[in-house]
Amino acid sequence: MSFGSSKWLGGCALGLGATVLLGACQGPISLGGADDEIKNNPSSGNGKVTKVDVLFVVDNSAGMADKQEILGLVAADFVKPLVNPPCVDQSGAVVSQPAGTLAPCPAGSARRYAPVNDMHIGVISSSIGGHGTDACPDIDPDPTACGSADNTTMNDKGHLLTRPDACGGPAVPTYGGGGFIAWDPGLALDPPGENVLDDGSGSGLVPTLGKLIRGAGEIGCGYEAPLESWYRFLAEPAPYVSMAFSNMGGYKHQGLDTALLEQRKAFLRPDSMLVIVMLTDENDCSVKEYGQFPIVVGTEFNGMDFAMPRARSECAIDPNDPCCKSCALGAGDCPVDPTCYVNGDQAQGVANLSPAEDPLSLRCFDQKRRFGIEFLYPIDRYTSALTQKQVYTVTGELVDNPIFSDLDPNDGVDATRDPGLVVFAGIAGVPWQAIARDPSNLALGFKDAQELAQGGTWDAILGDPTTYVAPTDPFMVESVSPRAGITAGNAINGGERTIAGGDDLQYACTFPLLPGATGNECDGGSTDNPICAPNPADGGQHTLQIGDKAYPGTRVLGVARGLGERGVLGSICPAQVNDPSAADFGYRPAIQAVIDRMAPRL
Repeated sequence: MSFGSSKWLGGCALGLGATVLLGACQGPISLGGADDEIKNNPSSGNGKVTKVDVLFVVDNSAGMADKQEILGLVAADFVKPLVNPPCVDQSGAVVSQPAGTLAPCPAGSARRYAPVNDMHIGVISSSIGGHGTDACPDIDPDPTACGSADNTTMNDKGHLLTRPDACGGPAVPTYGGGGFIAWDPGLALDPPGENVLDDGSGSGLVPTLGKLIRGAGEIGCGYEAPLESWYRFLAEPAPYVSMAFSNMGGYKHQGLDTALLEQRKAFLRPDSMLVIVMLTDENDCSVKEYGQFPIVVGTEFNGMDFAMPRARSECAIDPNDPCCKSCALGAGDCPVDPTCYVNGDQAQGVANLSPAEDPLSLRCFDQKRRFGIEFLYPIDRYTSALTQKQVYTVTGELVDNPIFSDLDPNDGVDATRDPGLVVFAGIAGVPWQAIARDPSNLALGFKDAQELAQGGTWDAILGDPTTYVAPTDPFMVESVSPRAGITAGNAINGGERTIAGGDDLQYACTFPLLPGATGNECDGGSTDNPICAPNPADGGQHTLQIGDKAYPGTRVLGVARGLGERGVLGSICPAQVNDPSAADFGYRPAIQAVIDRMAPRL
């Protein structure tokens, strides 16, 4: 029995056997690139906008607290250039910084662009639950997370966040209680929005944004899905309330999340510039939410303990091989593969992977080689959502894309944004040295889209995921084992480490902790982990965390590349965190790259 829709964007139709995984996958359906959309869309000119809607997508899994803190520290660097741009002369050189939004420029100069006096800013997390499986429950009673309180951050459902802390507390005040900040210096909105940047006592636009970012926390779902999280909030035509499994159809959506739709309608104006800023230190794990695909993140399937079936032996050699598929699918037109069966005997049934071969923490890693099936949504889903006027529903229907629609026909606004008014910025796991204009001086900024497309940069940091061609930069190769060409004590990731249990990946990059910050990611089990050091208070065991890390974020990079000039890339591993006044502090270079990309349309 097969079910699901193979017509669906990048979809696979999967069938259900008694206890094994069955089905056949098709490749992603290309809906056209960003450049084609701009070229063929007469409304995608260079018109200027006065409204900006900004969505921060913040990874809230373990190890993210200090990275959220760094982003919160540079929130002002994002806001202030937009609401109070500098004065420039005719050559574009900055001549002064006005005291405020309404202050005039000196004679012979003008604002770099008009101040943004109408801006919405919201924050969502990377946690959208276990997609109907037993992973990442909506309410996690784990007493180690929030003491006596339940952890409710495993499934934020793509909703805007208003919590000040992962474990609760009074909601951060937002515009009309809608979950977002409305910048309104002229008090023109009804009701009026925020007109103070920072009052010095913890109120105002900048402090509120910092609170929302830090409030994401770091006890969310370990299967981070930041791409699907923003897709659900911005583009999913019919966001579901929950998912459940049925023998007659696999995992299916249930209900309509009207609360999310109301948040989207209030937040997303049809004629604004839409900016998505994503912060994540791991690769995206956006599982296809239909058919049997969600089982990849679960420990049980249909009431029974579940382990992933093996992939055919061809997968380890070439994932592009037409016979590379799950052993559970049967041989079909391919030769019988003895490695697929218990003791090599077909009569004894399909052999599942052992726990050592199939750690839950790596269920989203290298899926085609390890399992014979890709369980994650293709990158085309996300580039299409940010470029195309229509998107597919889960049942395969082509409908209007909410990002390019008027969600409130009664608001008196008839215009809708063109694709050129969508900017995607990924601050992700990639060495800053690999994407800097000058690896010896990050103050010169990160490469823009044109610069990234030159000199083999994309081949180095991304390769070609569609054909399973690995990046040429060894730091960007996802691997459990130490990678060739990486020396101990190097300045990028500190060196490869021993992963005794085989349940983690090597780092793309590392960086020192913020002064005064602490961490709990060192258990003393490894003496070659570059972010851990001997702890005098623990008898010299390597339990003292001195740095933090990120893993290769290739799926995030893929979206940035697919969007061309509208894609912005930054590193989540900062060059330095000790001098907050410097141009290369924290995520300031990444934020500046976003501002530079926005400026021409403001």
